[in-house]
Amino acid sequence: MKVIFSHGKESGPYGQKIVQLSQVALSNGLQVESIDYQSITDPEARVVKLVEVLSTTSGPYLLVGSSMGAYVSLVASQTVPVAGLFLLAPAVGLPGYAMQSGFQLEGVPIAICHGWSDKVVPVSNVIAFAEEHRADLHLLNSDHRMTSVLPCIRSIFALWVDSQNNFY
Repeated sequence: MKVIFSHGKESGPYGQKIVQLSQVALSNGLQVESIDYQSITDPEARVVKLVEVLSTTSGPYLLVGSSMGAYVSLVASQTVPVAGLFLLAPAVGLPGYAMQSGFQLEGVPIAICHGWSDKVVPVSNVIAFAEEHRADLHLLNSDHRMTSVLPCIRSIFALWVDSQNNFY
């Protein structure tokens, strides 16, 4: 199984969250790839890039995305089958993103970590999305960047990866 990371709008492929979560994935015997979207500002163009990567790589895939990267992972999962989605502060229900609803995610395990004090993505958007898709939702005492709760996210991710790894 392979974990594909998609970073957020103002981050990069080797940001603090991706480095920490990559270590967890590798320690569980999974392959890891982190895509560099830094030169692509449009979320829909990022989706095209992720779908291209997924179509040239053998699965199954676990997609991990942060903010815009979570949106990119969600939309790509509508084209390429995925084994699961782990979303950090997902950019759902925001203006400027083409796909606002209609996600077909039945049977896809989804875990979400989001900060109560997120000023970029309203917590109410994420709660509504999680409720609609029956996602595991972890609301943490943090902001959009979530670096203050990274050890907690790392633990949640480790448990989630373990459950997905045992399934496949």
